Amino acid sequence: MNSILLLHHPKLPRSFTLAQEWAQTLEQLGARATLASAWDEPAMRAHVHDCALAVTLGGDGTILRAARLCAPHRVPILGINMGRVGFLSEWLPREFDARAIVAGQYWVEERTMLHAELFRGDQSLGAFEALNDVVVGRGNLARVVRLATYIDGDYLTTFVADGAIVATATGSTAYVFAAGGPILAPEVKTLALVPIAPYLSQLRSLVLPEGSRVVFRLQTDHHAILTIDGQTDVELLDADEVRVQASPHVARFARFQPRTYFYRTLVERLRERGLEAQKENNHA
Repeated sequence: MNSILLLHHPKLPRSFTLAQEWAQTLEQLGARATLASAWDEPAMRAHVHDCALAVTLGGDGTILRAARLCAPHRVPILGINMGRVGFLSEWLPREFDARAIVAGQYWVEERTMLHAELFRGDQSLGAFEALNDVVVGRGNLARVVRLATYIDGDYLTTFVADGAIVATATGSTAYVFAAGGPILAPEVKTLALVPIAPYLSQLRSLVLPEGSRVVFRLQTDHHAILTIDGQTDVELLDADEVRVQASPHVARFARFQPRTYFYRTLVERLRERGLEAQKENNHA
């Protein structure tokens, strides 16, 4: 464990301060520590290929950014939760243990990622990697889109809806959960397909087997949006096609908790979400 990349959140000053302190501690223990902003992709790319572990200081959004860059290099991520919920994080700042990190006293959890490609006619307009989800949805206007949906080449249905989500097990606790879809255990390689506020549809969610390929063909007379992990938006036009399947890359996470941690964490995080929502309603 001789090279560790510390990725701080540029809008959380305390994350940079902690990253500096932890870098000094790690170097005193014999590791090489490098700091970079989690929003600075060029800086991350310059260092990620040469590190054994990436430590993120932020929320789940910071982890999502790191995962897309770390996965091709097989670099595990240790998430330090400085956000609100932190489904993906391993530790709170007060739990940071530099000695355990340098000694490599963690196990590595692998999670499925998505690969999406956008086509306009026969031309590919871009390929994207996602840890949580790929969403095809309406733009600013509150009008439905029509999504002719195919699974493994066979026509399923045409959703008339605000949009549709294809998510990994990791993403099942994010937008999919909010849209009424299932929660999947993190180690499964299945995908979830969930329409968003569908009109006159009996199909509310579908769990797809490992290796499935989903294609959306957009039918709309107004703007629509392709969203990757809630962080990258691409404008869509009528007749555009979005193809989604499991990525050849997997995200890796450094875990110090027992291997059964997910179920306990799920209950705790959902309880925290409920308390936060109740507080917000009380202040409204």
